[in-house]
Amino acid sequence: MAILKGVGDFFGLDIGTTAVRVVQLSPSGGGKWSLRHYGYAPIDIKTATGDSTEARHRLGEVIMTVVGQSGIKTKNVAIGLTASKTFITVVDMPAMGEAELKGTIKYQLDQYIPMSLDEAKVDWSMLGPSLHDPSQQEVLLASTAISYAEERLELVEGLGFEVIAAEPDPIAMIRSVSTAGYKDAQVIVDMGEQNINVAITYGGAPRLVRTIPNGLETLVHAAVQNLNIKEDQASQFIIKFGLAPDKLEGQVAGALAGTLDGFVSELSKSIKFFQTRYPALTIGSILLAGYASTVPQLDQYIANKIGIQVMVGNPWQSVSIPSKDQQLAAVASEFAVAVGLAQRENLR
Repeated sequence: MAILKGVGDFFGLDIGTTAVRVVQLSPSGGGKWSLRHYGYAPIDIKTATGDSTEARHRLGEVIMTVVGQSGIKTKNVAIGLTASKTFITVVDMPAMGEAELKGTIKYQLDQYIPMSLDEAKVDWSMLGPSLHDPSQQEVLLASTAISYAEERLELVEGLGFEVIAAEPDPIAMIRSVSTAGYKDAQVIVDMGEQNINVAITYGGAPRLVRTIPNGLETLVHAAVQNLNIKEDQASQFIIKFGLAPDKLEGQVAGALAGTLDGFVSELSKSIKFFQTRYPALTIGSILLAGYASTVPQLDQYIANKIGIQVMVGNPWQSVSIPSKDQQLAAVASEFAVAVGLAQRENLR
């Protein structure tokens, strides 16, 4: 969603399903950043997603603790909106100026947004001329339920912070993980605990964004059922051994095969949809983020199934960080959204 006002310092706040993450950066020129502060604290899913007053109170306490321990002093914050609660699409509209588009788009939003406009908070951004129809321009639309947006704002501002921006998680993730100046289209796969965010970008802008309702939790359940082990052990096996055929005689890979085939099928559908819409563009690579970047040999598995080069993405690629920070290194792959939020262009 749009920045509400120009401010100086601010930080990014990612309220995930298993952890709260905060990042404050300083621009150092040339698209580079320096890390000023960061914070991380694990939470349980019930606290992260609970609707009760008690759950919100516990979540608020975790946020305050993380911010306090990070050393962040500013009260200005950009917050992420979970992908499962947002809708993002790219549409073609007649070429016109921004002022004219602003006046007409509100009358067409009901064609694109999967909820009543009375119940939706909607934002849009011009991406430029259409890549497949010169007479059109592409517009990025993002929406979420007003009730969810207000609930999140109330939570954060109730803690004494000033929310200067609220943005869907996938948009922030794209900002930190995508490769600047990359000539071809890129697919970014960010696996969380419960969902996988898939974004296909070109020219640094999102062209397709979707959420697949499977994440690390789904893989853990598959390992529990097929290997007859407990959840903690299943999670450890997946992160430590992954899909390596020479580890545990390949039992983990075998246990996850059916679930991963389903995910790859969904990923293939997204790629085919993109290629149908943009037949002149080539997808050059797939970048893995979040848990997808930590499961051993998942990159090779996807590459073999889909036939596109797969690499591990790095949300810190443009950020200078202390090389000896082992605490951050242990969880660095989980910061794609928080870093992306902190990298927003700041209006002064």
